[in-house]
Amino acid sequence: MLVVITYDVNTETAAGRKRLRQIAKLCVGHGQRVQNSVFECVLDAAQCRALQAKLLTIMDESADSLRFYYLGNNYDTKIQHFGCKSGYEPEGILMV
Repeated sequence: MLVVITYDVNTETAAGRKRLRQIAKLCVGHGQRVQNSVFECVLDAAQCRALQAKLLTIMDESADSLRFYYLGNNYDTKIQHFGCKSGYEPEGILMV
């Protein structure tokens, strides 16, 4: 299923900047960054729960925000892209 993960981390302190880096690094390992704090991840239910648990241990619930949007398996009809950055196929080949 496609899961969109968004986050907003309070970076006023050094600890906040560290949390931001940790959350971004963890998300990069599981999906594609589509905007600064937005990732699209193709995960199964177990992978999603594990990632969510890890992210929740990093974030500070009193200062940060974390959102998961579950688009399911038929996500290709639910996404529209406009603007300068080209889209990509989440399950397609990604060349580095």
